[in-house]
Amino acid sequence: MKIGFLFPGQGTQKIGMGQDFYQTYPEAKKVYQEVEKITGIPIAKISFEGPDEVLQQTEYTQLAIVTESLAILAVLKSYGVEANASAGLSLGEYTALIEDGILDVATGIQLVQKRGSIMQEKTPEGNWKMAAVLGLEASKVEAICQEVLQHDFVQVANYNTIGQTVMAGSEQGIQEATALAKEQGAKKVSLLQTAGPFHTIQLQACAENFQKVCQNIPLHQKPSKVVKNLNGTFYQPNDNLAEILAKHMMSPVQFTKVLETMYQNGIDTYIEIGPGRTLSGFVKHMKFEGNIQIWNIQRVSDLEQVIKEVKKNA
Repeated sequence: MKIGFLFPGQGTQKIGMGQDFYQTYPEAKKVYQEVEKITGIPIAKISFEGPDEVLQQTEYTQLAIVTESLAILAVLKSYGVEANASAGLSLGEYTALIEDGILDVATGIQLVQKRGSIMQEKTPEGNWKMAAVLGLEASKVEAICQEVLQHDFVQVANYNTIGQTVMAGSEQGIQEATALAKEQGAKKVSLLQTAGPFHTIQLQACAENFQKVCQNIPLHQKPSKVVKNLNGTFYQPNDNLAEILAKHMMSPVQFTKVLETMYQNGIDTYIEIGPGRTLSGFVKHMKFEGNIQIWNIQRVSDLEQVIKEVKKNA
């Protein structure tokens, strides 16, 4: 068994997230307390009680998701469950970097907090939308975006999995691109809960501001098991983290390549850690050959089952 951890990104949040872990495991509660000490934000209360209009603010959403993932991770590690490779979708990459020790907890949480506030403050105003295109080749979605881009803004933001590509753009641009995608045979086009021009050139100002924040992160010296969203390769010693994390904000998420890299490196057990089941679905759509196991941890019962299965197969 070779285990890959997968950490979700923005859009999976919901009121009550993480509460059962907090109430059941001291290790999880300790993570929430540590994050609150670092940030000064009552993230447990916001996560468990809302209100929704607060939880949905980017600066709190991102912190809530990462904190829950780290809390679950702390329990897994207390039972000796470790990964051979790890990755996260967009925001989730920060959880992976913390898990691997490339970022210490304090630095990682401070970066997530600052990233969220910069995105809240510096994302250009506009009626932005994001839409997932299902059942159409990525190359066709790219061509559609290029066509619409001649008169309205839309770009590919995420390559999620085989047959699923996310577009981000203006409301008008997304409407036009959606119509074209359906004309060309897309099985479905769905608007996402997350609505912003994320992972596009529209976030250039955010990226430039964030790169300044990241300048003092020390270069890591050890090999990493984290696969980058930027290009689907592993982080390398002496990578320029400030440059990578800044580009990460305004570049498409190459999650299809991320999953391919994990599979090519022998990962046969994928554990999604945090709210939602999105990433588990992405792995299923990859149709990897062999005995592939996919687990998802959203509740205490899920966590207990994963620990049992890992120990059984150890």
